[in-house]
Amino acid sequence: MKKPVVAIVGRPNVGKSTLFNRLVGGRVAIVENVPGVTRDRLYRDTDWRGYEFTVVDTGGITDDPEGLEGEVRRQAEQAVAEAAVILFLVDARQGLTSDDFIIADILRRAERPVILVANKVEDFRDPYLLQEFYRLGLGDPFPISAAHGFNVGDLLDKVVELLPPEAGEEERQGTRVAIVGRPNVGKSSLVNRLLGQERVIVSATPGTTRDAVDTYFEVAGKEYVLIDTAGIRRRSRIAESTELYSVQRAFRAIDRADVVLLVLDATEGATAQDKRIGGYGHGRGKAAIIVVNKWDLVAKDSMTLEAYRRALRQELSFMDYAPVLFVSALTGQRVRELLPAVDEAVEQARRRISTGVLNAVVRESVLLTPPPTVKGRPVKIYYATQVDVQPPTFVFFASDPEAIHFSYRRYLENQLRRTFGFQGTPLKLIFRARKGGREA
Repeated sequence: MKKPVVAIVGRPNVGKSTLFNRLVGGRVAIVENVPGVTRDRLYRDTDWRGYEFTVVDTGGITDDPEGLEGEVRRQAEQAVAEAAVILFLVDARQGLTSDDFIIADILRRAERPVILVANKVEDFRDPYLLQEFYRLGLGDPFPISAAHGFNVGDLLDKVVELLPPEAGEEERQGTRVAIVGRPNVGKSSLVNRLLGQERVIVSATPGTTRDAVDTYFEVAGKEYVLIDTAGIRRRSRIAESTELYSVQRAFRAIDRADVVLLVLDATEGATAQDKRIGGYGHGRGKAAIIVVNKWDLVAKDSMTLEAYRRALRQELSFMDYAPVLFVSALTGQRVRELLPAVDEAVEQARRRISTGVLNAVVRESVLLTPPPTVKGRPVKIYYATQVDVQPPTFVFFASDPEAIHFSYRRYLENQLRRTFGFQGTPLKLIFRARKGGREA
């Protein structure tokens, strides 16, 4: 069963992301002394005293219905709507503001348990420090210092008291899909199209998505977790430390994904940065799908798609196993093909081949094209076995592993793919000496 949600809300720069990181036990949300750094909802699971729940960090709510601030407010309101418990954060040092009253009004209408949390408290003995916050009409202010962790344990005790009884039940896990790419290629629009709702803020300004945002959903009985990430730029173009953290987080999102959707802009083709992003996932053995977005903007004839595909294969030759889908997040063109492709890629990445069947293919491959000779002596490949999945990993035992050239390794990989498929996933081939030899 899905874990209950604890939403952290408040105006900008009151310490929501600091509290979020404190509750989930790591630096997940970006923390800077700049209002508006957190824009989308950021989810992480945590537990306290045996209760498991999901904490969501939200963008600061302000009284601005237009522009990005209006989008942030709407995202925060949606997080409140799905929350079992709401932590309303205020700044004890700065005191009450007009935005605090606006948020309090929103929360009273939400009909959810609300804990009024006064953050940045320095003197817990001052009886008058929090007196003004009673004007919000949300009960006793709960004093904490998120930065130092003071009183946070007591706050968590209060949270679990308000959680529904089923909070201890375990949540089902879905296929984790990281949506990655350069800024402004349409990643967030693609997420929204897949989900059928405006789950992630969409802006024409590159870099709007700064956090990796997890969204759980179910289609036809299958569970998925979409991880939308910040656009990844070359390090030389990262001027703000905030964006540097976002890039690092995007790469970590790839690390925890089952499948990576590498999103490209059809009007620009594959760039050097696209290769770098794809190479990162490839190097970590991640199943992948190349998604060419904005296909509706490309002038085309009957030859355009295949010509584009060939050029793309040449630019991203190291990912020749990855299927290429031409989509339009704007119109929905072919977007419905993404999840079946994800399912197939995951299935292939988790596939196991029995040792007997594998060695029959290896023997035939060696007979067709023998390994190279070294000083007149042929290199022998004795047998092979699969030792892991995600990616499928095969160990080949040979008389002289170091003598097996890259081109022959590639030949064996192609033979495995020709026989077993493995579309959508890289393969890892390891060559070892049969007796005490080192890995080649």
